[in-house]
Amino acid sequence: MRAFLFPGQGSQSVGMGKALADASPAARELFQEVDDALSQHLFRIMVEGPESDLTLTENAQPAIMANALATLRVMQKEGGFSLAEKGDYVAGHSLGEYSALCAAEAFDIGTTAKLLKLRGRAMQAAVPVGEGAMAALLGADIEKAQALAEAAAEGEICTVANDNDPTQVVISGHRGAIERAVALVKDHGIKRGVLLPVSAPFHCPLMQPAAEAMEDALGKAAINTPLLPVYANVLASAIADPDEIRLRLVEQVTGRVRWRESVAAMWDAGVTEFVELGGKVLGPMVKRIAPDATVRSVVTMDDIEAALGAL
Repeated sequence: MRAFLFPGQGSQSVGMGKALADASPAARELFQEVDDALSQHLFRIMVEGPESDLTLTENAQPAIMANALATLRVMQKEGGFSLAEKGDYVAGHSLGEYSALCAAEAFDIGTTAKLLKLRGRAMQAAVPVGEGAMAALLGADIEKAQALAEAAAEGEICTVANDNDPTQVVISGHRGAIERAVALVKDHGIKRGVLLPVSAPFHCPLMQPAAEAMEDALGKAAINTPLLPVYANVLASAIADPDEIRLRLVEQVTGRVRWRESVAAMWDAGVTEFVELGGKVLGPMVKRIAPDATVRSVVTMDDIEAALGAL
């Protein structure tokens, strides 16, 4: 069995998508569809930067989605690839869940781009700049991370945001609490705590205003039954009902990204091959969760040709 995976924020870089667009009319077509949906020259920012514009959450989220979906579009249009025939599940890390749903045709590309633009804006606006923070805990499992978060909170929000793999957990909340947590890592048997260069504290209760904005937007969005079930970040289990997809995407804004559990659940369900489209971020996490899994990252035209030959 095979699952297709879609990366989240942090996987963006200036120049992304350029080689695909240069080589493939199908990729150019998709990037244009996203630009048209957003009434914005997003692809120009992806290719030319500046990096400060690309890393803005409202640009990074649709850009990462567009890059991943362009990879898939090239495989479909130029290689005759069918996600429904070649895959059993889809999953994405945080914003990547929207990419996964778009790949499985639960959303069309324009709707996905608009939802992610709004999601990025709403997440950025939910907490004044400087009041929130996130930190990666390296050499931490979920139990150590939770104990540290509880110790550092002191009445503020400090919670696990991303359970990425057995060695990496991300915490999120009020800046003071996150800084206290980083200072306390050695006391909790954690190798390192690193403040992340993010503009807001994602996946924690401080994001409630953004969750409400997404509830309104998703309530108006057309959602089809996906071609393949999607492993929901907040459940670490597969869903396919459009109403439940809507509900879980709202919960995802403030809820934990249960990535380690999701990959483990897919492995337990019989998935032995994981294919990451548009990034090389999730593959290493998968190998730390399911060491015997086969992992493939598809980013370049060469990657696409190799994947088409192997899948």
